Amino acid sequence: MDKNMVHWADVTAHKIICQKGDKDAYTIAAGITPSGIVHIGNFREIMTNDLVKRALEYRGKKVRFIYSWDDFDVFRKVPEGLPQQDKLKLALRKPIVDVIDPFDKHESYARSNQIPVEEVVHKIGIHPEFIYQHSKYRAGHYAEQIKFALEHTQEIKDILNKHRDTPLSNDWLPVSVFSKSNGTDIVSNIKWDGEWTISYELEDGNTESLNFKEGGNVKLKWRVDWPMRWKYEEIDFEPGGKDHSTKGGSYDTGKEIVTLWNFDAPTYIRYDFVSLKGQKGKMSSSKGNVITVQDVLKVYEPEIVRYLFAGPRANAEFNISFDLDVIKIYEDFDKCERVYYDIETLKSEKETIKNNRTYELSCIEKPKENIPYQPSFRHLTNILLVNELDIDKTISYLENELKSESDKLRLRTRAECAKYWLKNYAPEEFTFSVNSQTKCELSTELKPLFNELAEKIESREWSDNELHEEMYVLCTNHNVEHKEFFKNAYNILISKNKGPRLANFILEIGKERVSYLFRQASKT
Repeated sequence: MDKNMVHWADVTAHKIICQKGDKDAYTIAAGITPSGIVHIGNFREIMTNDLVKRALEYRGKKVRFIYSWDDFDVFRKVPEGLPQQDKLKLALRKPIVDVIDPFDKHESYARSNQIPVEEVVHKIGIHPEFIYQHSKYRAGHYAEQIKFALEHTQEIKDILNKHRDTPLSNDWLPVSVFSKSNGTDIVSNIKWDGEWTISYELEDGNTESLNFKEGGNVKLKWRVDWPMRWKYEEIDFEPGGKDHSTKGGSYDTGKEIVTLWNFDAPTYIRYDFVSLKGQKGKMSSSKGNVITVQDVLKVYEPEIVRYLFAGPRANAEFNISFDLDVIKIYEDFDKCERVYYDIETLKSEKETIKNNRTYELSCIEKPKENIPYQPSFRHLTNILLVNELDIDKTISYLENELKSESDKLRLRTRAECAKYWLKNYAPEEFTFSVNSQTKCELSTELKPLFNELAEKIESREWSDNELHEEMYVLCTNHNVEHKEFFKNAYNILISKNKGPRLANFILEIGKERVSYLFRQASKT
């Protein structure tokens, strides 16, 4: 079995090398229009590229990862829920880079959506080269490419018309223009003089013209802009979502149009949607029903965010869960880690190889020589609840298990995630608080049992298993059903009929607190 061909990222890297030739260096690309919050579904494109980048680097290749902000695209719709709606409406049809930041924190609406992404990706081990398309266009970097597209207008129209029900008009040109007067693209009768000048008509009938060799407000339309940039940056790989991947979609037309530049389209894979479990419909920035990478990092540590994307195939849809699945996902990741370090085994060699490659791709940096500290997420939630969500007390409880600064960092990171999950997403029946005074009234048969248990707990140091067995012995000696004992024990401690495994829970709460509550209950 070829160990380098089990994970989809490695298969894609091999495909790139086969299609583009065995080179020392490759360029891969992704991008988005910052017309709204960049949500976790949008983030899949960034993550897909980074996984492929690592797969190429694994083969000894140098990789340039470009992330384009298409901030020279037109502002078409005001997202719901934003402040300053009236001012935003006045900016409709302008480039997104020229729209105000409704929160008055940054120089533009585009920048307000870009900065959160740029600040968070490095936390997940992703380091792209950001390109701002408004700067490229306005500096005149694409002037030659714009002229080339204009010279090949008819060929471009023929390609696009093959995939259209209604042919493009006779006067159609592959460019959009933002007027010098008001900055919008509400112009008509666009004409090209055959060299570097574009003229156009305004709503009031007046005419303006500009020289696009000097840069300014002329840009190529999307289906031409995308293939142009493939050629300009010599892109070897770029993935796309469902919308770009349909028959006759922008990738299909792009790979034909780019041949006019005597260039082959990048190697391409389709990635699927990421959705929030329980949410109807896909995420939409304009509707505000989105979660961001920052939101996900509040619940999942960075390696597990990578793990969520590295596990499924790129073209498989998956959900982000904030419910009780969170515990299982942490447990699955910890198992994946143990398998990588040969502490646990899987049934087959193929499963093990795929597991280990997924783990490598999930790490922020290279895997450590020895297995990192693994604080159980479920156990952490119990300790946090016992300590009233105090992270420092929780860390102190586990201090004897910590051997290095990286152990402390993982414990703190995971504890912060567990605390946030408990406060915001954990089901009510999962949470509890330890009573300061008991509210439970015991039957005559139970009182002596709990009084004796209080004495036993204080008498020595117990292990989890030893205390568990001792409680069963006491139930037998006092002729009390186990079910009845456990129900009352939990009610004494947390005013609930159920709770975490009792013996371990008692040790987490502490002998003095538990003994006090058991004695109090046995006297009432």
